[in-house]
Amino acid sequence: MNKTAVVPSTSMPPNAKKPMGQRIKDFVIDYKRQWEIQSMILPGIIFMIIFCYIPIYGLTIAFKNYTVIDTLSSAPWVGLDNFKIILSDEYFWDAVVNTLGISFLKLGIGFIIPIILAIMIYELNMGRFKKFVQTISYLPHFLSWIVLGGMLITWFSTSGLFNELLLNLGLISKPSNILLDSGKYWWIATLSDIWKEAGWGTILYLAIMSKIDPTYYEAAKIDGASRLRQIWNITLPNMKSIISLNLILTVSGLLGSNLDQTLVLMNSQNRARAEVINSYVYRMGMTQGDFSYATAVGLGVSIVSVILLVTANKITSKLNDNQSVL
Repeated sequence: MNKTAVVPSTSMPPNAKKPMGQRIKDFVIDYKRQWEIQSMILPGIIFMIIFCYIPIYGLTIAFKNYTVIDTLSSAPWVGLDNFKIILSDEYFWDAVVNTLGISFLKLGIGFIIPIILAIMIYELNMGRFKKFVQTISYLPHFLSWIVLGGMLITWFSTSGLFNELLLNLGLISKPSNILLDSGKYWWIATLSDIWKEAGWGTILYLAIMSKIDPTYYEAAKIDGASRLRQIWNITLPNMKSIISLNLILTVSGLLGSNLDQTLVLMNSQNRARAEVINSYVYRMGMTQGDFSYATAVGLGVSIVSVILLVTANKITSKLNDNQSVL
């Protein structure tokens, strides 16, 4: 009786992780085979090292008492003193409250409006009118906050467009400068930012909607689905990944409210409700020369932003079958 000897297999399972030495060898082989293409990324890597990673050394200012007459190496170390001052600085915490208030309004309203606007543009059947609406909605994005701020300051003035409109509608009896009312600033900052960026924010959504297979909609029509039902069951699920990506980027930037907008619209009357972290850092660093304190604030904001980015990525991955969109 012949018996076939069972020889243990030495081949690796298809999903097994290769040893480090084998992976390095494979990398070198792949690089030699594709060196022309791989070398194209070297200028980008060199650029990032010079302009993104080497300047990180400047963060040491946050732990020093740096002045304009010092160098980075000669300034004396003060440990965490700058961070202790931040924790007891009431003006900084006022800026944090304003930043979060404006950012959450922008997140709650400004995040949804581009989605709704993109769906409305996508549903338009008239080609020329569709392009006209798209163009009109994009235009404010290309105007700087200096131009838009000048327009808003004029419109909100005592004799401006908004006061004339409200007087004619009988909603007010006496005109007033709206930008001098600190109680209205959060809404002015939120709505003006939506006006500027909502149209531009539709581009990614319209791009992803253009890739949806039209046969899905045809099948839904045959089944008797209404237009709203088609949007809910076909359009929105196909936009899930790009909505998640935009949500992650928006949440990670909650503490980085628009500096240009704040510097243009802020004045001495609304400063208590208009000062945000970025403008506070700018004021402390550039106008008061306290570079160490401003750097410490910026470093703290960056760390919190990274934590928000990771948290938002974890939450949105749950909505995408545990797959991260980053």
